[in-house]
Amino acid sequence: MTSVEEAIARVHRVEWARTVAGLARRFGDLDLAEEVTAEAFVAAVERWPRDGVPSNPGGWLTTTATRKAIDRLRRESKRDAKYQAAHMLSDHTPPEPTGPVEDDRLRLVFTCCHPALAMEARVALTLRLVGGLTVAEIARAFLVRETTIAQRITRAKARIKAAHIPYRVPSAGDVRERLAGVLAVVYLVFNEGYLAGAGDDSLRADLTDEAIRLGRLLRSLLPDDGEVAGLLALMLLTRARSAARVSRTGELVTLDEQDRGAWNRELIVEGHALVRERIAAVEAGGTPPGRYQLLAAINAVHTYAPSARETDWSQIVVLYERLAALDPSPIVRLNRAVAIGEVDGPDLALAELDRLAGDLDDYHAFHAARADLLRRLSRSGESRAAYDRAIRLTGNSAERSYLTRRRDQLAD
Repeated sequence: MTSVEEAIARVHRVEWARTVAGLARRFGDLDLAEEVTAEAFVAAVERWPRDGVPSNPGGWLTTTATRKAIDRLRRESKRDAKYQAAHMLSDHTPPEPTGPVEDDRLRLVFTCCHPALAMEARVALTLRLVGGLTVAEIARAFLVRETTIAQRITRAKARIKAAHIPYRVPSAGDVRERLAGVLAVVYLVFNEGYLAGAGDDSLRADLTDEAIRLGRLLRSLLPDDGEVAGLLALMLLTRARSAARVSRTGELVTLDEQDRGAWNRELIVEGHALVRERIAAVEAGGTPPGRYQLLAAINAVHTYAPSARETDWSQIVVLYERLAALDPSPIVRLNRAVAIGEVDGPDLALAELDRLAGDLDDYHAFHAARADLLRRLSRSGESRAAYDRAIRLTGNSAERSYLTRRRDQLAD
């Protein structure tokens, strides 16, 4: 890849959401904003190799996309009404009031999470428009087919147009109403960055850092909301382990094998402080912890332990029991079974996993966990078959390397 191609890829990661969000705010049309932003990047691919990368790539893209948007509005049959929106671009027009959400990208998240859309559509649309994820990446996050995600995005956009849903500053009431969808979006963006679903870039710091940035904005917006604090703590404690997550040879390093000295202590301290704050609030009679607070507490137990051997797995099982009561999803039950395996042994854990086979047969982590339990039970043939299935299902190169090595270490 040439230096210009690398620059375009880097700018796309940084400026895509910013450009789409800014244009959506100015023109009030999500489709238009996404389309002209894509056209601006096409223009960059054509012109930057010849003219050089601009000193302000984001400004260049915004200017180019804005001109394309105005040209398109001028050509439309209903130009007169829509063209008035372009007057927002005038230096003489007062800026739009920002209301409770001051960041364009966060404003865009709340717009995509409008209650008129189904929850699945809200999350998929926001991941596409704000996170910049491809349809394939979103499909892996949802554990569904790409065609399903593509349909959700298309229908969401159609619904926005049909219902005349505006891009506008959400009121305080809107913020509360749409928060669950927003938190889900931020967490899925984070997860895709922490262990990418496919490709050679096993860790995508741009996505994890963007998710944390959005989490911090949410925290400043809703400082008393336990789930906002819980999500931020969860992301910080997970991001803190990134440096130890992949070996120098590009292989995944599991939690029990990671060099804990390489963990980011500053992020861990911040994450632990948020968890303690939420525990104190609950003990003082506050709302019982939700999903993100429980996940953050689980990660706090992991990151508090000086070594993997000293991990308080009994406490982790208790926390997963509480989480399963709130969210009895197959993924939660899978993680609970893994924790049970550390407390009660692989036999009980394998029995728990086998009950999930119908729900998670296409999920690589299910087969990886099953392979490890079978290995611990000295059932090498079955373990090898489970590893093979996990290897076929994973799209992440670091994870594939790890699973292959573990499979090849099995006794014949």
